[in-house]
Amino acid sequence: MRRSDREVKEFKDIVAIMEKCDVCRIALNDNGYPYILPLNFGMCIREDKIELYFHGAMDGTKYDLIEKDNRASFEMDCEHNLVTEIKGDSCSCTMEYESVIGQGHIEILSDDEKYDALCILMKHYHQEECLFDKAVMPRTKVLKLVVEKVTGKRRMKNSGRRQVNG
Repeated sequence: MRRSDREVKEFKDIVAIMEKCDVCRIALNDNGYPYILPLNFGMCIREDKIELYFHGAMDGTKYDLIEKDNRASFEMDCEHNLVTEIKGDSCSCTMEYESVIGQGHIEILSDDEKYDALCILMKHYHQEECLFDKAVMPRTKVLKLVVEKVTGKRRMKNSGRRQVNG
């Protein structure tokens, strides 16, 4: 990482950033080009390993690409704040943020593994227990990405003059 002063080094702090995010972008290999897509996700930690869960329709490009090459990269970010500083006649801007990127292998889960994974996914978006209609399970494909490498980054300017954007 070029800016080591912005690196988030503690595993628990990286996980805390991920817990605040509401979208995870995964990148798959599409004949030498990245195929990037934003997905809702759920997350759990097992034996100090992060597992990410995603869901979708039964067919699609992402599944074809995973069948050919199950390596995946991911990115998620949050806490966006535009910081504008005015000095005389000039203006400068920077962005505050927290982000996480990583790599791992992604797999399509069996029907037997879907329920627990979907519960993990639902828990990410609902503080209270939120039951889902099990009738959607046969029409839903579920993915699991086991994270093998992860890094976090944070930029907080702590300026008194802030414009919040998003």
